[in-house]
Amino acid sequence: MSIYDNAGVVLIPSGYKAASTDNLYSVLPANGDGDFNATRGSTATRVNKDGLIESVATNVPRLDYPLIDGVVQDCPALLLEPSRTNYLERTEEFDNSYWTKYSTSVTANQTTAPNGSNGADKLTENTSTTQHEIGRAFGFTSGITYVVSVFVKSNGRNLQIRGGNTATFPANANFDLSNGTIQSTSLGTAYIEDYGDGWYRCMVKATAAASSTTNVNFRLVNGTLSTYTGDGSSGVFLWGAQNEIGLYPTSYIPWDGSGTTTRSADVCYGSGTSAEFNDSEGVLFAELEALIDNDVSNRYISIANFAGSNFVTIQYRTSGSNFRIYQNGVGSSNIVFIENLDLTDNLKIAVKYGVSSSDYAVYVNGVKKTLNAGFVAETMSGLSELKFLYGGGGAPWYGKSKQLMTFKTVLNDSELETLTSWDSFNAMATGQLYTIE
Repeated sequence: MSIYDNAGVVLIPSGYKAASTDNLYSVLPANGDGDFNATRGSTATRVNKDGLIESVATNVPRLDYPLIDGVVQDCPALLLEPSRTNYLERTEEFDNSYWTKYSTSVTANQTTAPNGSNGADKLTENTSTTQHEIGRAFGFTSGITYVVSVFVKSNGRNLQIRGGNTATFPANANFDLSNGTIQSTSLGTAYIEDYGDGWYRCMVKATAAASSTTNVNFRLVNGTLSTYTGDGSSGVFLWGAQNEIGLYPTSYIPWDGSGTTTRSADVCYGSGTSAEFNDSEGVLFAELEALIDNDVSNRYISIANFAGSNFVTIQYRTSGSNFRIYQNGVGSSNIVFIENLDLTDNLKIAVKYGVSSSDYAVYVNGVKKTLNAGFVAETMSGLSELKFLYGGGGAPWYGKSKQLMTFKTVLNDSELETLTSWDSFNAMATGQLYTIE
């Protein structure tokens, strides 16, 4: 007998359709009652099975394929993100006069971009002894955090992202495009992601220190030098610039041709009926990760009744102890488990519930956790929906989800350990997006 024989809903993101309702397919139940309603009021991008960035239509769920060292992996994750605006225009047109060139020139459409088109532009230095860069003026607001990013491929040079006036936008980071590493960071927080074929997404996050207008600059770096004598031919290829407000970078938002461009928030809910859940006992299991860094907002995954007054929920936040399990309420007596876990790593989490506090158990990556000493279980009734939301709605889950399952009967400790463990070292490394050397 398999531990999956009593599964209620099984979501392993693999299939979807373009529709306004029930458009994210579950594996179980087979009759479609477990399908999710995934909504988003705009187009959005994902990495497809070929490792290319592509746009998907409004309300189409994003099955995003992870990249490890630029190599696309076999199994996608459901990508859910908040609404964000790209405040830059002409994001793939660096030859346009929208971008100011300083001791550089741009030739359009010179090589294959991360979306598979021949749309990447070449930024080339001149022969001056100076700084060689391209930039765009932007009005920053004091106290607001911005993330500036661009996709870049070396044509003999490295890259620096910086504020034109770092007293306004304190960002300054160098990226080694030969090794795909952050070379140095003197201001802000830097990130780099490998998109394959020599392409990297380079990103810098910083909080504006003054309300003023200054440039977002992409500067060429010769080795480690940002001031040097150019050779008239070296530089980088650029594609997909972005400047967004937020505490972490999100997926690329292409310019829509008019002003700034906003991607709407993802919401995913509506899976199951009362037949898929058991009020008296069961298990909620998820394999998931949050996005790079995170804001302080709460986000939830819940089994709930229709009114949202009865539920078992997984909560993640970055304020205080950031990972919690709640049951049927928000008071301290309803906290099943609380611990400061880093959900930017991929985690496998199982919550066993029942009619009394002694029936509960929590497993994370194969380890049984100690429950909150003050936890008191409450009776639940009418459980009928699995959703990436709080039990009563709102506070949507943002991040990547590889699996989401419910079970109509409890699993024993051995089964819960197996469910939340990795099958092998390679599976663990791949799941955590680690590099094996």
